[in-house]
Amino acid sequence: MSKLGTVLTAMITPFDADGAVNLVEAQRLAKWLVDRGNDGLVVAGSTGEGQTLDAAERVALFHAVKEAVGKRATVLANAGSNDTRDSVRAVSQAQAAGADAILAVVPYYNKPPQSGMLAHFSALADATALPIVIYNIPSRTGANMLPETLLELAGRKKNVVGVKESSGDLKQIGMILRDRDDGFIVWSGDDHLFLPTLALGGDGVVGVASHLCSLEYRRMIEAYRGGEVAEAARIHASLLPLIDAIFATTSPIPIKWAMGQLGFHVGSCRLPLDAMPPELAKRLQPLLLPYDSA
Repeated sequence: MSKLGTVLTAMITPFDADGAVNLVEAQRLAKWLVDRGNDGLVVAGSTGEGQTLDAAERVALFHAVKEAVGKRATVLANAGSNDTRDSVRAVSQAQAAGADAILAVVPYYNKPPQSGMLAHFSALADATALPIVIYNIPSRTGANMLPETLLELAGRKKNVVGVKESSGDLKQIGMILRDRDDGFIVWSGDDHLFLPTLALGGDGVVGVASHLCSLEYRRMIEAYRGGEVAEAARIHASLLPLIDAIFATTSPIPIKWAMGQLGFHVGSCRLPLDAMPPELAKRLQPLLLPYDSA
C-alpha cells in the first residue's frame, strides 16, 4: 500500500440547516469512513462541493477532518482551481491546515494546452513540499492531461506522486501504468473501473461509492491480489447496481442523499446542484439496506 493509501473516499461536505459547513458532522463522518476501512479522505473535492466553498470554509474543513482522523488516515486537500495564483495560495493554506497531501485538478473551463498544464502544476509543486496528486477528469474540466504530460511533470517535480485518473479511458490508464516510474501511484477515479484498473496494475481507488462499500472494495482488492480473480469479479459485479444509481444524476447529489438516509446530518447540496430526483431516490433506497446506519 502507498503511504497515501489504497482505498480513499472523496468525502461529501455536510451542511447545516442554514447551509453553512457543519464541521462537527464532517468530523463524525470522517471517523466513520475510516472505521469502515478507508485509508484516506479527499476533502473539498468535486464530491465535497469544493468549488462552492470559499477559502475560509475549505481551510476549516481541512483542519477539522485532519483533527478527527489524526494518524489513522491521510487527508488529501483539494487545492486545485482554474486560476494558478489562487491554487498556489490554496496549496499553502492546505499545508498550514495540516493536510497530508494536495489534490489538484486539471484546470477547468480554461482548456489549457499541455504546456499550460505543465506550468500550472509546476507552480503548485514549487509552493509546497507536500505530495501532490493530479486529478484528471476531462468530463468535468473539458481538458485531458495526456500520459506523456503527466509523466513529464512527475519527472520534473518529485513531489508529484500520483494521479486520480478519471478519464474513463483504460488505454490511457494502461499507458500511464506502463511508463510510470517506480513509486508513482495510479488510483482509479471511477468506481466502476476500479477492478479493471487493478487488472492493469493500478494501485487503488479514490471513490464516491466507497462512502458505502469501502469494506467490499477492501475484500475485492484482497481477493484479486490473492489470486481469487473470480471472487474479485463477483464482488465487482455485485456493486454495479449501487454504483450505477449513485452516478445516475450529477454527483454528489445521490451519495449525499444516501448518507442522509443513513443518519448523517449532511444537508442539501449547494446550488447550482439541486435536490435528489424522487424516482432515483426510490431506486437507490433499497440498495442501502446492507450498509450500517450512523
